[in-house]
Amino acid sequence: MKPLRTFRLEAYLGEWELSVRHHLTASDAQSMKLAELLAMGSPEEREQFLEMPLTYIDSWGTQDLREAIAGTYETLGAEHVLTFTGAEEALYWAMQEIVGPGDHAIVLVPCYQSMETVTVATGADVSPLVVRRETGWALDVEEVRSLVRPNTKLVAVNYPHNPTGHVPDATTFRALAGLCDERGIRLFCDEVYRGIEVDPSRTLPQAADLSERAVSLNVASKSYGLPGLRVGWLACRDRAFLERMEKRKHYTSICNPGPTEHLAAIALRNRDRIWARNRGIIAANRPLFADFFKRWEELFDYEPPIGGCVCFPRYRRGDAEELSRGLLLEKGVLVMPPSIYYSELADVPTDHFRVGLGRLGLDAALDAFDDYLTTAGG
Repeated sequence: MKPLRTFRLEAYLGEWELSVRHHLTASDAQSMKLAELLAMGSPEEREQFLEMPLTYIDSWGTQDLREAIAGTYETLGAEHVLTFTGAEEALYWAMQEIVGPGDHAIVLVPCYQSMETVTVATGADVSPLVVRRETGWALDVEEVRSLVRPNTKLVAVNYPHNPTGHVPDATTFRALAGLCDERGIRLFCDEVYRGIEVDPSRTLPQAADLSERAVSLNVASKSYGLPGLRVGWLACRDRAFLERMEKRKHYTSICNPGPTEHLAAIALRNRDRIWARNRGIIAANRPLFADFFKRWEELFDYEPPIGGCVCFPRYRRGDAEELSRGLLLEKGVLVMPPSIYYSELADVPTDHFRVGLGRLGLDAALDAFDDYLTTAGG
């Protein structure tokens, strides 16, 4: 592995996330209290939680959780699921397992940084698959085809897309999976925002259901709004791939805490209820954001997320970095500046910033944003 560059997003959030007055860029849906989640379980599940011994569990994850996860897929069983401590651990090892020196990879840009950074650090030759505002952040399968080489081993994407909230149509996504199968390439899809599309008809099939080689990444943190559980997973019908990943996991977390896997299983079995709650929060916030950006339409181009709870407005006066900094220091409003999405592979627009629509109480943050623009004259 080459040295990993600083994880800009985590460093930035580590400095500001817990101290700002207004968190307007949260990447997860509104969380709930432990008591609320336990109340969704049966009396037996609540008793099991209280009586659970605090010992090691199977490094693959509990059978109960893996069965609950498998139930979210069309074609997978529990044997096709491997749990991890959050999504990051899974992504970190998967990129290293799939490619290395002498291999070629294609990675979506912009993206969640570690998907690019870890892939580059493996020593693989990495090509950017750049999505652009001018084309509606659209996924172009023919562009992917043009980037493929004889030694291409990986195409890595994340849909619903972070930071734009874009979701391709199902026909396009199926075509991507088909292209990867045709060329013997492993499709890796970060699907952590799946499930809270305001229009459920835009929900994509999961990559692992479309191909025996494809890998789906998911987590309890984002669409479920339960980041404190720190439970993620990989799903893939290629059991041998998961067996190799389990060996890698021995060098990091070894296994998850039993209580968090128990709680995650309760959440997975109640996913429709949790997703409906979180979709409702996003739906209620959409008109607030639409009204705000309409009032300031001379300054911003705004498109709400199709999927997930984050999107990437454009600041029409150019310097979104300065805007983000001013908002933070003068009004205590945290948005994600464009520098966080810097890529080693391609230019990322500097006139965009990320906001999140998944939390309660965002009207106060938008009021502070409005006051900043009024005071600063835009």
